[in-house]
Amino acid sequence: MRKLNKVVALALAAVMGLSLVACGETAPAASTDNTPVASTEAPAASTDNGGDVAASGDVVTINVYRNTFNLGAVDSARTAEIQDAINAYIADKINVQIALTDVVSGEYTDKANLALNNNEINLLWTASWESTIGTKDLYAANAAYDITDLLPGTALYDSMDAGQWEASKYGGRNYFIPVYKDNVEGYDFMFREDLVNQHGWDITTVKTLADLKPMLEDAKNDGLKYPLLLQKTAMFYRWYIDSYDFFTGDATSNWVAVDRKTNEVVDSILTPEYLEFCTLMAEYAEAGYISEDEVNKVTTDTTTQSQDWAISWWTDLPNNGEANGRYGQNVVMQPAGNRYLHTDSMLGSCYCVTANSTEEQAKAAIDFMGLLYTDSKLADMYTYGIEGKDFNYDADGYVEKVTDASYNHSMWESASATVVTCESSSVYTPQMYIDFNSSALISCANGFHFDKTPVEAAYTACQAIFDEYGFPLETGGVAASDVAATIEAYQAALDAAGYQDVLAEFQSQYDAWK
Repeated sequence: MRKLNKVVALALAAVMGLSLVACGETAPAASTDNTPVASTEAPAASTDNGGDVAASGDVVTINVYRNTFNLGAVDSARTAEIQDAINAYIADKINVQIALTDVVSGEYTDKANLALNNNEINLLWTASWESTIGTKDLYAANAAYDITDLLPGTALYDSMDAGQWEASKYGGRNYFIPVYKDNVEGYDFMFREDLVNQHGWDITTVKTLADLKPMLEDAKNDGLKYPLLLQKTAMFYRWYIDSYDFFTGDATSNWVAVDRKTNEVVDSILTPEYLEFCTLMAEYAEAGYISEDEVNKVTTDTTTQSQDWAISWWTDLPNNGEANGRYGQNVVMQPAGNRYLHTDSMLGSCYCVTANSTEEQAKAAIDFMGLLYTDSKLADMYTYGIEGKDFNYDADGYVEKVTDASYNHSMWESASATVVTCESSSVYTPQMYIDFNSSALISCANGFHFDKTPVEAAYTACQAIFDEYGFPLETGGVAASDVAATIEAYQAALDAAGYQDVLAEFQSQYDAWK
């Protein structure tokens, strides 16, 4: 059976090497001067079942933790079977074996944090947007292993151009291993295609949240439980990305942002846009378009796989067709704004070698990741499971998942797009990735990292205030008539928690940086 060459050429090295430019400048596709740039061809993926026999030496076992997004529950026995198949495959290639733990998404942060505190993890999946165990949390807690000096000359380092490693640094050092995929941030309105066809919705007319109203009314009249499914997510920092760079990359601290028009740090809670957004969410909730399940966080990551919703959100990708396979139904997208390149978007999905690991374990983790990012068979096993049980290849070599598979991951949270075989439902090409990334705008705060150490206690206190006020405001949990007063109370609570000191520190660090 023929396996496709799925090399995805991400031509971003020239973009990553640029110094800060004005807000909204388009990222160039490639350099036209004599400055060295990365090749537009990524390393060819290996599909050879043999491979090089690992050098002699003791086998090192590393504990690997993964977040499971596509399933409502984890079958531990099935995961162990995948683990054993992976170990059998890599045994003659590297002196590494893995102990694989899959954790369902809703429990991942708690269980991974517990295992991390108990020194039970050597390699874990994380992301810049993940809560409590995200890249910023791990870096601030000194929980990430500094792999900078271990990377050069490895298969892992050579699997991506140098620009990827440079752009994903924290404090000038490498602590994270980015998944080689789309590298920019943008969002779409997502519609169930059957409802679009049923009602004849012209989704191209949707430019703002307010434009959704007639469609949401149709969905409500259809008796759907979630006309607008927020996926228990506070959405201000997503829907207003064209107005502000929310450079903290975290909804719980979206009370500070850079105004793209002025390139100044602002208190985003006091902006007209925040009042506008929260008022609309309140009105939508009162109209029956947003369920109280959102503010109560009752919806799950698999609600999107049901027929209970009409419109939701989606993180824009080069191959948005991936959503069809992920949600088990056809959906269509309409852009909600521009796409932006910034440091956090580079780490929207990544891995971390934990600081509690020994040097031997850290090197083993890098060896495993190097093979994972260059060996197509391993990447497919790690992503989809075992051929014939969890997935099959069609006549063209694309992946078709088994619908009732008890092991099910996606490329974006698994391994490099250059080696994972794409699904038949979401075929992508190298040019799609090149066009997607090179057409993004370079954010004005690209490369800026906030050091919260001087105000860490107040920063953390303000994040707790968000949970009390911000999340209900942004998910329709406050009556429309009370929104303005609640925002005022929200700001007062922030100030009482030390917000003005945090804001001043943000402004000072950003001004010094720019």
